[in-house]
Amino acid sequence: MQAIFKVILSTIVLFIFLPSTGLTGETLDKTLSPYFVVKEGDASVDGFPLKETKADVHISGIIADVIVTQRYVNEGSHPINARYVFPASTRAAVYGMKMKIGDHIVTAKIQERQAARQAFEHAKKEGKSASLLDQERPNVFTMNVANIMPGDKVDIELRYTELLIPTEGIYEFVYPTVVGPRYSNKPEAGAPETDKWVKSPYLKEGNKPTSTFNIAVDITGGVPVEDIACSTHKIKTLWPDKSTAAIVLDNSEADGGNRDFILKYRLTGKKIHSGLMLYKGEDENFFLLMVQPPRRVQTSDIPPREYIFVVDVSGSMYGFPLNISKNLLRNLISQLRPTDQFNVVLFSGRSSIMSPRSVSAIQENVDQAIHLIDGQQGGGGTELCAALKTAMSLPRNEDVSRSVILVTDGYISAEKEAMQLIRENLNNTNVFSFGIGSSVNRYLIEGVAHAGQGEPFVVNKPEEAQAVAEKFRNYIASPLLTSIAVKFDGFKAYDVEPVKIPDMFAERPIAVIGKWNGNPEGRITITGQSGKNIFSQIFDVADVASTDKNAALKQLWARKKLAMLSDFDTQHGGEDNKDEIVNLGIKYNLLTAHTSFIAVHEVVRNPEAVSHDVTQPLPLPAGVSNFAVGSGMRNTPEPEFYLLLLMTALIILIFAVWTKRRLANSRTA
Repeated sequence: MQAIFKVILSTIVLFIFLPSTGLTGETLDKTLSPYFVVKEGDASVDGFPLKETKADVHISGIIADVIVTQRYVNEGSHPINARYVFPASTRAAVYGMKMKIGDHIVTAKIQERQAARQAFEHAKKEGKSASLLDQERPNVFTMNVANIMPGDKVDIELRYTELLIPTEGIYEFVYPTVVGPRYSNKPEAGAPETDKWVKSPYLKEGNKPTSTFNIAVDITGGVPVEDIACSTHKIKTLWPDKSTAAIVLDNSEADGGNRDFILKYRLTGKKIHSGLMLYKGEDENFFLLMVQPPRRVQTSDIPPREYIFVVDVSGSMYGFPLNISKNLLRNLISQLRPTDQFNVVLFSGRSSIMSPRSVSAIQENVDQAIHLIDGQQGGGGTELCAALKTAMSLPRNEDVSRSVILVTDGYISAEKEAMQLIRENLNNTNVFSFGIGSSVNRYLIEGVAHAGQGEPFVVNKPEEAQAVAEKFRNYIASPLLTSIAVKFDGFKAYDVEPVKIPDMFAERPIAVIGKWNGNPEGRITITGQSGKNIFSQIFDVADVASTDKNAALKQLWARKKLAMLSDFDTQHGGEDNKDEIVNLGIKYNLLTAHTSFIAVHEVVRNPEAVSHDVTQPLPLPAGVSNFAVGSGMRNTPEPEFYLLLLMTALIILIFAVWTKRRLANSRTA
């Protein structure tokens, strides 16, 4: 009997302590998960080939054109193949790539993704240097560079453009520098190709990036530029004239590649670039209309509302991000009106709710919610979809308008599943998202708000929580404009995006982009409901001249179309629209989920074709702890695991005792 008891006890101890060992990640845990890099290895192989990333940004009016240069250097003595995962803006239209080896420059071609991969692998086996750019998410890309020879310096140049739409008169340019670790519960075996990047190596908390980062921004405003500010990095600003500004990083920011670069500015008098822009191409014509909405209507007669706060308390939120969340939620919940109702859903690997039904926002309930949130420390996985299902399924009063407020860093790989779930369960519900941290997953944060017809917010620092909470309260009080419609009279517009304009909460221009035929004539009318008033604005097309300076409208329209087809509308990477996405990518020379850029240097530089595969490790985003990676995220069981383990042990123990007694009774008999 003692022997049996020892075996049971040993089994319990083994299962309790096994998750904290490296053995779990190699044997039991077969999900896609990031991991910590082990620096020790073959000294002859350069394990950190990416040495530098720099971005040259040119902003003219509302269009940003960006050139990103990644420099790879092989300082080892063996040929290597480098792989690097990096982010970009969710709105980026990537339209060009070049590879430079020494004095030789190769312009990349856009191809269907699988064909590009095959061409890359073929060049790699032949010993040729090649580069391949894939899109894994609208804001996550992978770069593969084959046959980097010892002593090589390989520069990869990417070009993209994006549209900058101001909010409350403030223009914001965001350059993401690092991809945060993503939680995934998908088995590694059989995972789709577009999810395999999730299994990426990371440096441990506190380790500096292994490559340098630099950025330079030129702003041409047309009118005087003012109030230039960057809260994320130290910058220096030069002024060639009042309407032009040149921004560079301070010399102390060589290691600034572990957080988003966020630059904000205004135009004098809070002016914004609005109106109609035209571009006449060789075979297609494009237009962009930006309309400034009316000022916010203040109303004291706000109907009762219900707020469901869905709060991420997973391992990646441990420490700094969760502290920001607590500050934010204190500001949000403490300012609710007694006539409002609210509830709190906490989630990591599992979900828990404050109350089976939403409660009134009286002081007692507010204090209970704040106490519940303050007690969270952060740990475990990030099962967002289960939490959203819990929030959407809570009993509701049909006479009360419901808003779901998601608070998270967005470090999951199942973004589209979350967006799809929200779309299917809106039922008169708006969804607002708050991204927390220095390098949030903006694809999820923006996509959730897009799907839920709400607004996205990002809080980088604790001191921003109060201002962002106040902004949210203003937005939710009453929409700026509802029932927005666009009418074309005599102007032959087609392929217009978006097809339907949602209610407008933020003070930002309405943006409509599309194509046109025939002569630039006729009128465009924008209408909507502003409080109790009717809003209407008319634009005469003949008053606007087409100019080649607006050539970027071609890529911007295609990117907007791709967003509707792929980013938000399908659950599995746009497979239902694959042919249309491929055609768009090929026609407009754009990187998409199903098209890639491939560049091949047609010289055999590695005749033996023997090389080492190296994946460039990423730094953890600033403020993110080790709990976001490895045992902190994927190896820590939920409490139910230990309960099930204890019950199993008790059953075995009871069975052993029963068996022993039965044997004793049989011997006595």
